Amino acid sequence: MDRTAWLAPVVNHRLVRNIADAGSVRLAHHRIRELDRLDAARCQANILTKLVRYAKNTRFGKDHDFSRIRSVADYQARVPVREYEYFWNTYWKDAYPNFDDITWPGKIPYYALSSGTTSGGTKYIPVSHEMVKSNRKAAQTTMALFRHTYPEHRIFNGKFFFLGGNTDMKTHPNGSLYGDLSAIAAREIPEAVRPYTFPPLELSRIPDWKEKIRRFAEVAVKERITAMSGVPSWMVLLFDQMKQITGKATISEIWPEFRLLIHGGTKFDSYRELFQKEIGGDRFQFCEVYPCSEGFIATEDPRHKLLRLVPDHDIFFEFIPVAELGQERAARHTVANLELGVNYAVVLTSCAGVWSYLVGDTVRFVSRTPLLLEFTGRTKYFLSAFGEHLISEEVEKGIAHAAKVCGTFAVEHHVGPVFPTEPKKPGFHRYLVEFNGPPPDLARFAHELDRELIRLNEDYEAHRANDLTMLIPEVLAVRPGGFRAMMEARKSDFDFQGKVPRMDNGGKLTAEMFQWLSANGKIGH
Repeated sequence: MDRTAWLAPVVNHRLVRNIADAGSVRLAHHRIRELDRLDAARCQANILTKLVRYAKNTRFGKDHDFSRIRSVADYQARVPVREYEYFWNTYWKDAYPNFDDITWPGKIPYYALSSGTTSGGTKYIPVSHEMVKSNRKAAQTTMALFRHTYPEHRIFNGKFFFLGGNTDMKTHPNGSLYGDLSAIAAREIPEAVRPYTFPPLELSRIPDWKEKIRRFAEVAVKERITAMSGVPSWMVLLFDQMKQITGKATISEIWPEFRLLIHGGTKFDSYRELFQKEIGGDRFQFCEVYPCSEGFIATEDPRHKLLRLVPDHDIFFEFIPVAELGQERAARHTVANLELGVNYAVVLTSCAGVWSYLVGDTVRFVSRTPLLLEFTGRTKYFLSAFGEHLISEEVEKGIAHAAKVCGTFAVEHHVGPVFPTEPKKPGFHRYLVEFNGPPPDLARFAHELDRELIRLNEDYEAHRANDLTMLIPEVLAVRPGGFRAMMEARKSDFDFQGKVPRMDNGGKLTAEMFQWLSANGKIGH
């Protein structure tokens, strides 16, 4: 027997990976040339026409006279902007889980469960076969933009770590499946790509989140990971476990070929420096993505370091100025006539049967060619209990600034108002902040946060003047793991595999969170 025969599979395996890597770069260059040359306005109009024609015989299409729609103006005249509750109560609730031919033609194979941060309850979002293809194209565009900009980073030399929720889906009697969006994505990974991904299905199906993170860490430290995607707060937990297991100081020591970290689901400002420290080295890149259960919206273009709208994956976008939300004749802009610098609410029409659907997110465009934007927050995530009109983008920036000045990292936070109980004593904002490591001087942190918010927001500055109508913020340190413990203990109120509620304009949720954390010893140094 040839003593070198055992090397053949290894050599062939490496050869396949090298070929795949080289091929992905060529495809990336082609895709980005196509994207850069695209007439986004014409493409979007064509997509809307295609979607309307395809769905004209659905119940929704007949109700809204789709057969007579010939233009974007025709469509906007017949289809008002609506939220999830309208679709659920009017079209989906009585039919669930058989959405067939109601708002989209044919059988719906999947339902993505969403925690519904703006509606307060679980949402059942239809995911059609066409939407699966749409999401896949958007993911491919993300990788194409990265490989086009950084062709030297050989992602296929190792595995891509998808840090998602529970991938164990449940089956309805009609055969459709429902579960976390990450479960749908994991199920739809092509078999040819699975050897390049982590974790294996048996690990991703572990329902208990603590156990899952522990098992992920134990196995992942032995893997050759080159890229990773996930929610930042989850990755912080995983990295901490991995460092404890190996005794290593940074992730780059554990994964020396790690080159790409894809993040989404929350503003990254308060995490960036923490991740640079946790990963170590300077050979990896960050990449932001902007997906939601209803459809993929944007992905980072590394050449500009900003999110770029993906205009050609069977989703039609509209944008309503936030200042006009709720008005009967609110302007509905498209990529053909959007304005730069305006805070817009995102509205989408998808290839899964949502039509002029108010997502609940807000963005601001900074370029039309290409379509570059910044995520600014949620339509119902704002703070104006005293007339201060703070949006989540400003709060995120304020916390990131204060953390940097104080030499710390804020890994999670929540803020809401505490209303006055005495006539001559104004109210204030209460911040619950979980730090990575020992808390800083909280009085200094509050001072720096306050000063930055005054710089960012004129209304806030006016209300803070001389402590007249609002006092300096109160910052309380949540013990490490405190938010996680609360989410696990109150699963009926908060979906732990969702997100910690960041803002509460009414104050009730803030009071409930503060009471639970205090009663369970989760606040304090």
